Amino acid sequence: MNKTENILAPLQKIACILFGCLFFVSMGFAQQRKLSPAQQDKIRLKNERREKINQLIKQEEEGALIYQKQIAQGIHFNTNGWSVFYEKGKYKSITKTNLWWIEIGEHKHPKEERTPTASAAQGFIILSNYIYGKRNNLYEVKFGVGQQKLIGGKGNKNGVAVSAIYGGGISAGLLKPYYLQIQSPTTNKQEEIKYDNNDQLFLDPSVVLGKGSFTKGFNEMQLVPGGHVKGALRFDYGRYNEVVSALEVGLKATYFSKKMPIMLLNKEESLFFNAYISVTFGKRK
Repeated sequence: MNKTENILAPLQKIACILFGCLFFVSMGFAQQRKLSPAQQDKIRLKNERREKINQLIKQEEEGALIYQKQIAQGIHFNTNGWSVFYEKGKYKSITKTNLWWIEIGEHKHPKEERTPTASAAQGFIILSNYIYGKRNNLYEVKFGVGQQKLIGGKGNKNGVAVSAIYGGGISAGLLKPYYLQIQSPTTNKQEEIKYDNNDQLFLDPSVVLGKGSFTKGFNEMQLVPGGHVKGALRFDYGRYNEVVSALEVGLKATYFSKKMPIMLLNKEESLFFNAYISVTFGKRK
């Protein structure tokens, strides 16, 4: 009797394991049969997307251009300000794309610091701020051409590509006078003033109420021509996708034909360097 039990015990364990496996398999099939139409469509689209990516990778490995052009836009977070850009690219080969771009932004001086102010008007305390010693806002418009060269990620099924971007072009610096709102010590009225090389009120914190209105000074802008170059690495997370989705990190240098008076009491410069990181999005065709 003991020998029979010893033989049957392992068989019972195997039978239990097989039964459990069959139970879970049958439950899996039952759940699959119970998928809603929306879930089935989601699975189908996922499979089609995977197959499409495999086909694109195969075409690229055979030397075919899978896209002809791309359009992208985004924002640069610069170490000396910010800018937005629009970019168009035309694929010349699997690894090389010709680019042109337009970029618009503002250059800020590293010594800029916001100074808070407070004033009373009609029984209310009005809080404001201004940048002490700022003489001009410097806005920039850049037109550039360059290339994007694939240096890593070829054949990567995850679709992540690393590219080098380099190029340059012309720049236009736009100097807009920086206005302050003050309480005039002579008339006791509120006025908006700019720095005029002799105005001591501009540097007197005791009379400043805050910065002037944003639109003040646009009709007094000065255009200063210049040029720029840049180099960057772009990490494209949608390489095998019609949608461009990328991060870019790089360096830029801009030179203007004259020294730019941005901050009083600081050295004026005509050559500016900055690093940046940008968020880029767009589409391919």
